[in-house]
Amino acid sequence: MLNISHNQLHKKVSLESYSAYNRAHKQKHYKFLNRFLLGLFIFGIILLFLPWTQTVTGKGYVTTLKPNQRPQTIQSPIPGRIEKWFVNEGDFVKKGDTILFISEIKNEYQDPLLVERTNDQRDAKSNAVESYKRKVIALENQTEALKNEKELKLQQAQNKIIQSGFKVESDSIDLVAARTNLEIAKTQYNRAMALKQEGLKSEVDVEEKRLKLQETEAKLMSQENKLSTSKSELINSKLDLNRIASEYAEKISKAQSEKFSAASAQFDGEAQVSKLANQSTNYDLRNNLLYITAPQDGYINKAIISGIGETFKEGEELLGIMPADYDLAIETFVDPIDLPLIHVGEKIRVQFDGWPAIVFSGWPDASLGTYGGKVVAVENFISNNNKFRILIAPDAEAEPWPKNVRVGSGARTIALLNDVPIWYELWRKLNGFPPNYYTQTKKVPSK
Repeated sequence: MLNISHNQLHKKVSLESYSAYNRAHKQKHYKFLNRFLLGLFIFGIILLFLPWTQTVTGKGYVTTLKPNQRPQTIQSPIPGRIEKWFVNEGDFVKKGDTILFISEIKNEYQDPLLVERTNDQRDAKSNAVESYKRKVIALENQTEALKNEKELKLQQAQNKIIQSGFKVESDSIDLVAARTNLEIAKTQYNRAMALKQEGLKSEVDVEEKRLKLQETEAKLMSQENKLSTSKSELINSKLDLNRIASEYAEKISKAQSEKFSAASAQFDGEAQVSKLANQSTNYDLRNNLLYITAPQDGYINKAIISGIGETFKEGEELLGIMPADYDLAIETFVDPIDLPLIHVGEKIRVQFDGWPAIVFSGWPDASLGTYGGKVVAVENFISNNNKFRILIAPDAEAEPWPKNVRVGSGARTIALLNDVPIWYELWRKLNGFPPNYYTQTKKVPSK
């Protein structure tokens, strides 16, 4: 009622006589309500001072602790065509088991006897190299023989020069003797002429002296010619010495040139042999790549390229495999503002998708269905989702994780920080402040 009329009903009519009024205006109901509100207010005040654990939450998924334990795809390093499958999806394979057989699609590798033919080429080239080696040895022996023969020829020519020199000296002495004999013959002839004029010598004696003089002159001329011939022989001997040196130098140079040519052909052949051996090994290894094998023990997940006769490029994914032995971990992401609060060794509570849980983030001891974890790695660079990646492993001191958790399942993580009053946490969230920054003081055991 707005009470805008001066004719007020409650002043004229008594309401206490009505039972509905008595039921609505009992004083004891007001007492209970006031006590309840007062108790609720006191409980709220006390609740504000109760401890509250600050937390940093994140969403991630289940992965493995080591990179080599994570699901992987198998690729072929060479292009090919699928010929035969040896496994089915879901099969367990051991390391080295054959999964798939492929065939070549490149023309240069399709010869089934490619390795054998390459080995034949290598062997033929090896024989040629061996021949060149023997030719080099023969030319080295020939060079040594020419050098020895050159030394002998030079010694022979030098001996001839010495002999020619001795002969020149001998002929020079004989020439001097012939000249002396000529002087003596002239003296005797002149003396005979003088005695003839005086009548002391006969004409016969004078003729004998003239004859002897002519013979002496002839011997002198012969000795001069002989000396000239000896000098010519000496000059020719010296020329022969130079000719022998030049001739054998040319022969030795030619033999060495042929040796170097053979050695060059040998080295070129050895390079080709090495190249052919490398090709043979590569072809052999490539043939082994035609059988796709399991890199480790695991289960075949999915065949990505499955059809018989389908072709693929090198490096293209063929199928997926999940390792059989792995250590579970959780990969989660936190906002950059919360990154300074996360340290290696930090205690984490984990809730897995598919496992029922009742979570009280501020009272972790009262939560149900959560499991303990520990931070083992904090990423130093931001991820593509503008958050930082955190890797969490099971906490050995807490309850074990469920056995049926599979890699790839979703998970929600709660990092436990400082304990603060509830009123402080409400005030912090109303003002948009981050949790309290702190420094971890306990040592994390080194791995």
